[in-house]
Parts: sequence; C-alpha cells; structure tokens
Amino acid sequence: MISSRNARTVANLAIASALSILLAACSTSLPSLSSSPPPEPEVAPEMPATVRADEIVGRWGLASFQNPNDRARTEAAARGQCKQPYVIGAGANGGVVMHLADQATPQELRLKGSPSGKNYIGPPGPAGGDQDREIVSFDGRVMVTRFIEKDAAVRYGNMVYVRCAPRA
Repeated sequence: MISSRNARTVANLAIASALSILLAACSTSLPSLSSSPPPEPEVAPEMPATVRADEIVGRWGLASFQNPNDRARTEAAARGQCKQPYVIGAGANGGVVMHLADQATPQELRLKGSPSGKNYIGPPGPAGGDQDREIVSFDGRVMVTRFIEKDAAVRYGNMVYVRCAPRA
C-alpha cells in the first residue's frame, strides 16, 4: 500500500511535471526578447510593364480632360502643344524622368506591371500606389494616363500625351 505521504509526493511530482510541460510550451510561442529585429515580410517582386521606358521617352504635347467625350478635342489640343513639348527623359536606372503630381522637379520613375495587366508609372514600390499614374491607353503615338490618388486625379484629370514629330 502507498502511504499518504508517498501519494502526496507522487501527486506533487505529477503537478510539477505538468506545469513544466505547460511552461515549456508557452515559452516557445512567446516572441523572442532578443535584440534581433523580426523578419521583414516578403515583398512581391515587381512585375515588368508591357510598356517599355524607351517607348515613352521623347517629346510630347500634353493636355487633359475630365469628360471622356472631350478626348478627341483634347488630343488635338495636345498636338498643338508640341511647340513647347513636355519632354519625358530616359532615367539613369532604366526608368523615365517625369513629374509626380504636385512636384516641381521631375524625377526618375519606374514602369510597373500588375497581375491585372494594367501598367503604371511611379516611384519604386508596389504597382498602383498613391503616387502612381495608370497608363489607361497607349498606342505608341498617344498615351492617356490617370493619377491613382483621388485628389490628383480630380485636379489633373486624364492626361493625354501626343507624340510630337521629330525635329526637322
């Protein structure tokens, strides 16, 4: 027969064992208190755009419209702006040099693709970010873009770029 003293010792050992197992399980699920930073979330690789930077580098007449019915008239107005063209330059890192919304100084921007097949022009980062503009249409001669950020989209409307003829 087991004495009550032995029974109490066995019970205490069982409780101590159970607590040890529980504490060990808890300690493995707690975040580490070490000084190393947590791993950064994986960033999806940038998708290439179907429009290449070299296709949009050049001299462009520029105008904008809000109402889609005004597009043809706006293209004609943009063509007239070729006397003082907007120049899209080639960037040093494979992008294009253009202005961001509300920025006086142009900077190198990237052409970015998206899983939906849309193309964007903007600073490094995920396609479709607030500072990006979507390339709504592009046929090599006429490009229409729209800013993603809603206030800029309202202020600037749909930007129509019409390629200017090469200098004679």
